[in-house]
Amino acid sequence: MTISARKLTALGLLGAVLVGCGGAADTAAPGRPGSPSAIRSTSPTATGSPPPSAGASTADSPSPRPSAGASTAGSPSAAPGPATVREAPPTLAPGPGGVTPVFTRRAHGAEKVVALTFDADMTADQGPRAAGGERFDNPQLIATLRRLGVDATVFMTGRWAEEYPDQARSLGNDPRFEIANHSYSHYSFASPCYGLPAVARDAMAADVRRAFAAFRKAGARNVVPYFRFPGGCYDDDALRALAPTKVTAVQWDVVSGDAFATDGDAVAQQVLDGVKPGSLVVMHCTRSAAPVTEQAIRRIVPELRAKGYRFVKVSELMRRRTPAG
Repeated sequence: MTISARKLTALGLLGAVLVGCGGAADTAAPGRPGSPSAIRSTSPTATGSPPPSAGASTADSPSPRPSAGASTAGSPSAAPGPATVREAPPTLAPGPGGVTPVFTRRAHGAEKVVALTFDADMTADQGPRAAGGERFDNPQLIATLRRLGVDATVFMTGRWAEEYPDQARSLGNDPRFEIANHSYSHYSFASPCYGLPAVARDAMAADVRRAFAAFRKAGARNVVPYFRFPGGCYDDDALRALAPTKVTAVQWDVVSGDAFATDGDAVAQQVLDGVKPGSLVVMHCTRSAAPVTEQAIRRIVPELRAKGYRFVKVSELMRRRTPAG
């Protein structure tokens, strides 16, 4: 690894959490409530029941037109998503004692598929910064993903959906994308967690439900019952607290290091070096805190395709997963 790549990794691990951004083991595994309650932190990041079924799509394939009601707003050259058949998104079975299960990546030996995930981060207390002109969205990145025909999962905070309801609705009705839950507040679900304020244990489920409610209010339809812990920090108490929400927690095995990065090629190289069949990559779609992500995507996508990779959403990665050996 080059010096710049090492610096980028450090920035990714520290910087992402400073804006509320979101590896891990090589298999999909439920939490282990019998283990000590040490925080499982795989890297920092930059009201109702779980959502209805999301629109599943055939990833990485062209389509002559978007499905009915799908929106490709935000880019005049947007590539329409493929036709979609709505079915329940897959989830993992609860862990021992009914705790929230955790999915990290597909098992070794999987076909060449990779899931790019993007955290749409905005914490509950960042409203004044948005009012002052700071941008927590990244329409150019979304337009590029559409133009390149890349399916992706966006882990969105409820506060982000409130700030950018039109974009949340556009993403949530485009079959290229699915919206997953990154909490409402983007506060920590286990402490310490890179300086994030903490959510009280008895308020954790309500925080997750509040985010789902914000997605519904924005008009997003393609919402999946997946949850990403802010900062990647969780413990057994958090897994137990979220059990009533019936979500599957989703982590990652490839850290892009895009948070606060200034070198898009270095971000791209870190992803290209880390991806293997079945990988799950964490990136960000926040202009102010991840300004070179779109540049990195313009290199990542063609180079991975040249290696035979296909881009899928987390729901497909989970649906197609094979048991660990």
